[in-house]
Amino acid sequence: MRPDFVPEHVPEENIRPLLIAGANGTLGRAFGRICHTRGLVTVALGRDELDIISPVSVEKALDTIRPWAVVNAAGYVRVDEAESDAGQCFSENATGPSVLATACAARGLPFLTFSSDLVFDGQQEGPYTESSKPNPLNVYGRSKLAAEQRVLAVHPQALVVRTSAFFSGWDAFNFVHFALEAARDKQRFEAADDVRISPTYVPDLVNTSLDLLLDEASGIWHVTNDGACTWAELARMAAERAGFSTDFVVPRPMAAFGLSATRPLQSMLRSEKGMVLPSLEDALSRCIREIGHHRVLV
Repeated sequence: MRPDFVPEHVPEENIRPLLIAGANGTLGRAFGRICHTRGLVTVALGRDELDIISPVSVEKALDTIRPWAVVNAAGYVRVDEAESDAGQCFSENATGPSVLATACAARGLPFLTFSSDLVFDGQQEGPYTESSKPNPLNVYGRSKLAAEQRVLAVHPQALVVRTSAFFSGWDAFNFVHFALEAARDKQRFEAADDVRISPTYVPDLVNTSLDLLLDEASGIWHVTNDGACTWAELARMAAERAGFSTDFVVPRPMAAFGLSATRPLQSMLRSEKGMVLPSLEDALSRCIREIGHHRVLV
């Protein structure tokens, strides 16, 4: 946080806001939007306003804003670049969350941060649950596992949400958007057909994570929509619901893409804590209605 930084909208004296770190990312923007809809007062700070790696910056933010809880929506998201940028990846994905968690624990504040299906190696038959043993195959996954371990070590009451392959109608930089653009333009769209995932609709993820935070849930939770598919199947499902032909999808093995980071061949998630989100099909339909592809992608 800049030494001279003062939040643009400081809540009234008797209102303690929810502090969102990572205001400018997909999750950060979604949290701000959904909290506004739900009547929750927030202060959302971007990287130039809150440096989560710096204890001084974090302490100053908490002292200034006096939140009732903190959500960490920041982090390093470039899975393949992380293979040659491990230091920065671990700094943003493991050190930053542990700094936030340490400061929250000292103040008795609830803390929510996010992890990934990529903490698993794909060797298990069937979906991974919260008690499944992690074994990440790439730098990004190792950084997320380190974050889980460090956060819960310093703040045992913290909430760690593992999720997977999220998509949204509010952000054009996601797989579903790219697939629908290719469908509209009748362009070939190559997608892996040998990797099974649990795609997650961002509004469902954020609403459920907020519910867990408000319910004072702690520990690791798996939050994904109900259903699993390959990337190629996801592209076809989205196209069908938007009214397009699925002939544009070209299935390929993941190895054909020459990606730097090794991916598990299956990273399906399921919660053993009794939580069930809406189906993937339902989520895709709502996403497509949100972005208006049924009207404008013709």
